[in-house]
Amino acid sequence: MTGLSSALLNSWLDEVHWDNNGLVPVIAQEHGTGKVLMFAWMNREALQLTFDTRQAVYWSRSRNKLWRKGEESGHFQKVKSIRTDCDGDVLLLAIEQVGGIACHTGRESCFFNELQGEYWVPADPVLKDPKEIYAK
Repeated sequence: MTGLSSALLNSWLDEVHWDNNGLVPVIAQEHGTGKVLMFAWMNREALQLTFDTRQAVYWSRSRNKLWRKGEESGHFQKVKSIRTDCDGDVLLLAIEQVGGIACHTGRESCFFNELQGEYWVPADPVLKDPKEIYAK
């Protein structure tokens, strides 16, 4: 494959508005219910891998490496669609959350804390003890 045809194949990646660190914020939403499950980041390689494999791959800023969602927990995300917002600087993944748990705390969603009065209170139950999920 020539450099020109390779560049044409990846031109859609150039339309994403990457931040100064080469990242774009990503929201993962359960395609069946519309529930927001998590927020993460992708770099160009993560987005390309997600597109190619239809499995969510993110960029871990804390570990400074690619993070294949579910590689440790088994809770993979099957990607149904990839969208961008009107400015091209945020991605929305419609996903099927394998195992029903997206959060490392063992909950369905990472957005489980709810402001009640002046306190953040866990509003959603733990579905599986994280010690069982990450026992490896």
